[in-house]
Amino acid sequence: MTELAQAAISRPDHYTPRRYRVRHSTIYSYESEVEACYERGFLRPLETWSQQVVSNEVLVSPEPDVITQHVDHFGNHSFYVEVRTPHTELVVGKVAYVDVAWPRPNLESLNSFTVAEAAARVEQEADALERAEFLLPSALVDLAPEVTQYAEGILWSDRPLGDALVGLYSTIYRDFKYELGATSVRTRLPELLKLRKGVCQDFAHLSVGCLRSVGLPARYVSGYVETSPPPGQPKLEGSDASHAWTSVLVPGGEWIDIDPTNDHFADSRYIVTAWGRDFRDVSPLKGVIYTEAKKSELTVKVDVFRVNPDGTLS
Repeated sequence: MTELAQAAISRPDHYTPRRYRVRHSTIYSYESEVEACYERGFLRPLETWSQQVVSNEVLVSPEPDVITQHVDHFGNHSFYVEVRTPHTELVVGKVAYVDVAWPRPNLESLNSFTVAEAAARVEQEADALERAEFLLPSALVDLAPEVTQYAEGILWSDRPLGDALVGLYSTIYRDFKYELGATSVRTRLPELLKLRKGVCQDFAHLSVGCLRSVGLPARYVSGYVETSPPPGQPKLEGSDASHAWTSVLVPGGEWIDIDPTNDHFADSRYIVTAWGRDFRDVSPLKGVIYTEAKKSELTVKVDVFRVNPDGTLS
């Protein structure tokens, strides 16, 4: 096993199974009444090979006139909400209990393929439609020459695949500064590569673009990650945030998740809400309102607490 692979798996063990309570509230406040609003969002975590949803409660205030759910093209749980009661505050939230147990990536197995060999094997094995939709450029993942050039410096064709994935998340983590407000939901990858700063959404898009540019299908993943307060301090209510990372299809049909924002593979601290080609496919909540209000304020509160065996929260 290479030194890079050994270092990646010698970190603290975060792969043990655990249960989480996730509470997410999105609050819109308006300076005058909203006559009606029509919203769509992902208000239930996914059932995946790494997690099972124990329960999920959707909370909307004012009481919605319509609330429906369907499974979208990517398998996500998409909710549609209509509120036609005049209001100055809209609250859309959920409380979910989720059992999570991610397996540790087998880097020795991944390193049995080079990047080029993995791309060729996936082309042979994968469903043609799924491979195409996660390999082609998308609205926020432009496979521009700058992206390809950046990728080639990390994901060269004869590099062992496991080392290449570790190299990808580590290089982005090293090359870019995490800075709120440096980018927007419309920032494209060539601009990001010039800025060299952004947030988890940007770093997920960049790693998706790098993987697609070398022939490996990759998807954008939206969800949550458990965070820890500073030593000796309690965890504050509402102090967590939604998160984004990247998943790549490898030989054998397995998806491997990497987090360039935090410099590691995804583990059992990660809870998946939705996945798609990029952020636009999985925006947590979006919609249309009818109002004369000129100003509004958005507040998002997220809690991710581990549930102890006795049912208490840690």
